[in-house]
Amino acid sequence: MKVYNKIVDLQNELFKVRKEGKSVGLVPTMGALHEGHASLVRRSVEENGVTVVSVFLNPTQFNDKDDLERYPRTLEADCKLLDGVGADYVFAPSVEEMYPQPDNRKFDYPPVSTVMEGARRPGHFNGVCQVVSRLFYIVRPDKAYFGEKDWQQIAVVKAMVNSLRLGVEIVSCDIVRESDGLAMSSRNTLLTSQERSIAPAIYKVLKDSITFSKSHTVAETHNKVVEDINAVEGLEVEYFEIVDGNTLLPVYGWDDSDYIVGCITVYCGHTPIRLIDHIKYIG
Repeated sequence: MKVYNKIVDLQNELFKVRKEGKSVGLVPTMGALHEGHASLVRRSVEENGVTVVSVFLNPTQFNDKDDLERYPRTLEADCKLLDGVGADYVFAPSVEEMYPQPDNRKFDYPPVSTVMEGARRPGHFNGVCQVVSRLFYIVRPDKAYFGEKDWQQIAVVKAMVNSLRLGVEIVSCDIVRESDGLAMSSRNTLLTSQERSIAPAIYKVLKDSITFSKSHTVAETHNKVVEDINAVEGLEVEYFEIVDGNTLLPVYGWDDSDYIVGCITVYCGHTPIRLIDHIKYIG
């Protein structure tokens, strides 16, 4: 496995790869890697001639400076994990390398970019589109792999790819969970032992709500999830929205769509740490 910090060095290497007729897979990450990331890399290794993993903590997608500063940075451990799962190249640029000039491009893809996270984290998805499009221009991957934990992000990236006609296939991969159900996330490392012990309640409540939804309305299911999670000391729901899985617009009845997803963000602990998850009700 080779590690590159400079765009030109990576591109020169990939030029040789393409001359050999090999396809290129890309797994974009912000580092602090875990088994969820490893599963994306394994999938890319299976499906492509070579796999590039970017490790770049992108400042433009953080609307909270404290959140950016708290985000774990573990490049040495990340490279060890990536080497173990078969990645061919790691691209770990500096901020100056990625953004030699300020990126003033604006991306807006309503409704998928303006609801839920888009409404609550102004500028977040614009920053996501800035960095992902930049990575696509640099790497020119055939396929790019994203985890479904960041459900809304996938919808936004797909909209961007279609808008810019980038010709990259976006591959969404199932959430990888801990044995107790907690969705794997780099932010989990920031939880105290006590916070870690209560965080799995998020998925338990979501999972239980599937059965509840069979005999209750969308509104009743929504209220039940919020009440049950807020009843756990140390957890507080920021939002829970039951939406069409494609448009991400709210549904009001179970017959409104054949693809319905519940998307949630919960604050855990006193710091607090922001955790996201989702559950599929239909589809």
